[in-house]
Amino acid sequence: MQDMYSIKQVAEMLDIPSVTLRAWETRYQAVTPERTESGYRLYSQENIDDLRWLKEQTETHGMSISQAVRMLKESKRKSLEDKVTAASGTPGDAFDKMKEQIYSALHEFQGERANGLIDFGFSLYGYEAMFHQVLVPILVKVGDAWEEGTATVAQEHYMTHMISNRFYQFFHVFPVYAHLPKVLAFCPEGEHHQVGLLLFSLFLRKSGVEVIYLGANTPEEGVMAMLDKQSRIGAVCISLTDKELLPYSEDLLARLKQKAPGIKLIAGGKAYEADPPQPSVADEVLGGSTERWQSWFEQTFAKFGNKR
Repeated sequence: MQDMYSIKQVAEMLDIPSVTLRAWETRYQAVTPERTESGYRLYSQENIDDLRWLKEQTETHGMSISQAVRMLKESKRKSLEDKVTAASGTPGDAFDKMKEQIYSALHEFQGERANGLIDFGFSLYGYEAMFHQVLVPILVKVGDAWEEGTATVAQEHYMTHMISNRFYQFFHVFPVYAHLPKVLAFCPEGEHHQVGLLLFSLFLRKSGVEVIYLGANTPEEGVMAMLDKQSRIGAVCISLTDKELLPYSEDLLARLKQKAPGIKLIAGGKAYEADPPQPSVADEVLGGSTERWQSWFEQTFAKFGNKR
């Protein structure tokens, strides 16, 4: 596992004042260190190598920091492009190589390299292909590696967090249509796998629906409080992978229906696909097919009209 360093350690190691390190980060996006839960910066070896190179350019070659950062980013972009181009072959080969490189970078806590690869992938293949052909399989692989013991808890959390953040960024890209009801999306308490929920939420956002995304392992009281605070919630969506949580999930849905009788309840995930309760408390049990999602969406939201 790669060591991580505090800003004080990096400042001493490179003889660069902490205030300069912060300025290079905030003004020029020279590097992007990770953050602890308390907000403290943590620098990887890749960050340190980049900062050392930037210092050499500014002090030895008289280059401005903005120019040096541009050169560094362009160099990294070309390096990534060369590596992906070298893996030419069928589209499947290219996606496999991209998955391998991103997974390896994340496994070694090389966040900037991973983000650079993802950005390059988006520019090459577009949003849909990158999410479905690269990022989703990586999330599945991360979960499998954690269950098999080949990835530590720290690695699993880090890798899942990094990729999930790329999903969240797209929540703000698509327009929201105010005439459509909001959807509250979460995984019940005890359920930590949220890949399917993320994909379904992104599908809804692409369709103009405002999604209040609570994520994995959401306590029941938080959901109930959200229903009290938010108006215009027209549907609640839950996703479940662990079949042992099905009884609790069904009880939770019953309590949600009692609290808000007019809200539509949607259930999905591998647990519901493999062993759906007969009948389920949910108004709709959806599989993982985007075609099925589209059909459901058109039927459910048609009554709100097309006011785009």
